Amino acid sequence: MAKSLNMPILSGGEGSLNRYLQDIRKFPMLTPEEEYMLGKAWKEHEDPKAAERMITSHLRLVAKIAMGYRGYGLPIGDVISEGNIGLMHAVKRFEPDKGFRLATYAMWWIKAQIQEFVLRSWSLVKIGTTSSQKKLFFNLRKMKSKIQALEEGDLRPEHVKYIAKNLGVDEKDVVSMNRRLQGDASLNAPLRSDAEGDVEWQDWLVDDADTPEQMVAENEEAGQRNSMLTEALTKLSDRERRVIEARKLQDEPATLEDLSQEFNVSRERIRQIEVKAFEKLQKAVKAAATKVAPALAGKARALPQPAM
Repeated sequence: MAKSLNMPILSGGEGSLNRYLQDIRKFPMLTPEEEYMLGKAWKEHEDPKAAERMITSHLRLVAKIAMGYRGYGLPIGDVISEGNIGLMHAVKRFEPDKGFRLATYAMWWIKAQIQEFVLRSWSLVKIGTTSSQKKLFFNLRKMKSKIQALEEGDLRPEHVKYIAKNLGVDEKDVVSMNRRLQGDASLNAPLRSDAEGDVEWQDWLVDDADTPEQMVAENEEAGQRNSMLTEALTKLSDRERRVIEARKLQDEPATLEDLSQEFNVSRERIRQIEVKAFEKLQKAVKAAATKVAPALAGKARALPQPAM
């Protein structure tokens, strides 16, 4: 899809950004009827011109969302480009017959693509990939601003407790993430000077990493879990998969009201779809786990055993 698009180029720098923002304003917004017909043309005939019009008419939406991620120190052009990739994914999967607008559907794809880019690029130090860590990473600045805790250095204990409670994370994770967001410190930075000479941060670091054997086992298990979940999701219909992803797999789950508007059905219907889809997902995961259990057991026995 991307190769056939005739889109404005964003090369970098404020001047280029301003020109890009001016250029994308020239693309007209689509009426619901136009969007529906273009969506049908792409869905049924893979008409590249239809896809191009749907994408270019939503470039302003991508730029608006991308501007919300300027505080992470990444080139805004790269952030917008990642958002555009998310928009293309959304157009490719758009179902016009389901009755909701492309913008509503595309917002999730755009934000997901940008957030993954930020997490990959922001720091050489691994931020963390669990849903709670991602939620903390993308909401800590906002929470600090809300309670006016924007001073440099560690947060006050009462601020740590407030943020941890509101985001549903451990207090130690709040402290750790706050330090990381203030910048990666050099391991050779002096900690203190005393009679024995300068003491650096690295002198106080403890290697608490897993052993190679543990890492192999954990990576294998994580890979198997991801594979089982991916396979299980294919057993769901497009609507069931969308509901499960929106309600169970996002950092900030969508509400029943959001999805009811997206699919033009009642909130109770969305709840029923979620319950049914989750039951199907659990059944599929259990079936997959039964198949891979013997293989995992064999690999576990093959790992080097600790000396007695």
